Amino acid sequence: MADRHTIDYCVFYALISKGIGAFLRVKREHSHRLCRRTDGMRLTETKFPVTAEQTDGSGRSPRCECRAHVHEQKERSDFCECVSPGHHGGDHMFQIKHVTITHKKDLRTIVRDFSFVLNDGDRAVLIGEEGNGKSTLMKWIYDPELVAGYAEFEGEKIMSGEKLSYLPQELPEEAKGQTVYEFFSDCPGFAEMSPKELSKTASDFRLEPEFYYRDQTMETLSGGERVKAQMMRILFERPTILLLDEPSNDIDIETLTWMESFINSWPHAVLFISHDETLIERTANRVIHFEQLRRKTVCRHTVANMPYRQYVEERLRSFEKQEQLAESERREKSIRDEKIRKMEQSVNAQLSNAHFSYHDAIGRLLKKKMKAVKSLEHRFEREDENMTDFPEQEEAIYFKLGDRNSAIPSGKWVVQCDFLELRTADGSRVLATHPVLKVRGSEKMALIGRNGCGKTTFLSKLAEELLARKDIHAEYMPQNYETLLDMDVTPVDYLDTTGDKEERTRIRTYLGSLKYTADEMDHPIRELSGGQKAKVLLLKLSMSGANVLLLDEPTRNFSPLSGPVIRRMLKEFPGAIISVSHDRKYLEEVCDRIIRLTPEGLTEERSLFAE
Repeated sequence: MADRHTIDYCVFYALISKGIGAFLRVKREHSHRLCRRTDGMRLTETKFPVTAEQTDGSGRSPRCECRAHVHEQKERSDFCECVSPGHHGGDHMFQIKHVTITHKKDLRTIVRDFSFVLNDGDRAVLIGEEGNGKSTLMKWIYDPELVAGYAEFEGEKIMSGEKLSYLPQELPEEAKGQTVYEFFSDCPGFAEMSPKELSKTASDFRLEPEFYYRDQTMETLSGGERVKAQMMRILFERPTILLLDEPSNDIDIETLTWMESFINSWPHAVLFISHDETLIERTANRVIHFEQLRRKTVCRHTVANMPYRQYVEERLRSFEKQEQLAESERREKSIRDEKIRKMEQSVNAQLSNAHFSYHDAIGRLLKKKMKAVKSLEHRFEREDENMTDFPEQEEAIYFKLGDRNSAIPSGKWVVQCDFLELRTADGSRVLATHPVLKVRGSEKMALIGRNGCGKTTFLSKLAEELLARKDIHAEYMPQNYETLLDMDVTPVDYLDTTGDKEERTRIRTYLGSLKYTADEMDHPIRELSGGQKAKVLLLKLSMSGANVLLLDEPTRNFSPLSGPVIRRMLKEFPGAIISVSHDRKYLEEVCDRIIRLTPEGLTEERSLFAE
């Protein structure tokens, strides 16, 4: 009898061992991708499994993010890079090494250990959500003193025969009071240009040669005219590297097309920031993506040597693949853990039922079994530490504009305006004669036209009428946010109209959904980025209950990654939208009607996207 029990336990132990052996032979397939990284100026090649992460400044080897379709990419040399490419053979080269930038006020690191090489022919775009340090980094590259007041930085930049020229996001304060002629005269290169060269440059920018000699102050120019003036002055400096912070802001569609051609034909290097997805898609051959993860406590950057659309698609496929792998591994872990648990229960049950006084050998055998199970359990715990992480990415913002009460009956006239003429704000010049506009129901229309033709003036005049009406609830978002925002208060104080504690809590919740940190909610609005200011105004529109929105360039300060979300929000708004925009994706995806403003008035545009 004793022998038979001993044999039964041995057979049971053998079956357990066989099951464990099968467990230990679980196969894992790893996709590999070629990643190129530099250590200083030395270029190396590294292969890594699909679970690798992007550069996050943690001291680990930089790894690539774009891991999809590896089998199709083996022969390519322009894979996603986490630091820099090799030299393209040009005469110019610019390098920054191990740059870290930290905000002084909240001690938040926005860029960590970033290294990058820029060569002739590179058209690199900086992308990322608002407040992620794109403009701060560009200012530091041009002149570290521009950010010394609010940020601490470390790192170095190395230039070889380079001349940098910088287009700031906003017109410098000292230039606002200058006349156009004074602004150009301050540039030594302007005096060196021949009349023919000046005329050609003005023509390229769709301006008359007389523009250089205007007595009009820079701050009274239209937004597009200011950008054009700054761009022309930059070209007079004959730079080798262009640093452009939002060159597409406020530029009309015709000049945007020229800007794309200009960037693509520039013989040297261009580093630019833009929220215009169409311009990015048509120009950039490198993408530098800055992210703030885990409530902006971890910063990460990725550099990809590929066009923007390809980067977005490969990034999405990569994340989907990584997420599937992570879920698969966790399912396997759950099944494995359940088997281990049952094995432990079985051995424990046998240990409790065994009569060791009669069969000490059985007891020793069961204890060996338990030791083997525990050893296996510890081994799996160590393996679990290397499981594929779920992909981390910075979520785009989303909130709903309006509700069902914002809908307008299709037969109701929202706008029936018939102006005799449209003049400049000071009344000195006629911009258009007899502009007539009619908008009915929940139509979404956009006003387009050349810079300086009076679009913003027309929308502002229209806003005066609609804001005073009682049969509709209109809200206005101007191009210059400072006209509505109190720059010295916090976003919470600006949005709070009641002082009620519950109201302030609700506002903080909304701001949190827009990716504001607790510290940023308590910053004065003047310290926020343009995109963060735009979020405050959009949230104000959302909380107002308006059914008619008048929006001057509503998408211009949102990142290209948030752009699709913003467009969807506006498309789904149940009320009417009357807007001014040069954003071609916004015009195509959101607007039912596109109206062109000319000196002769308003005309329906029907062929803008015919191609």
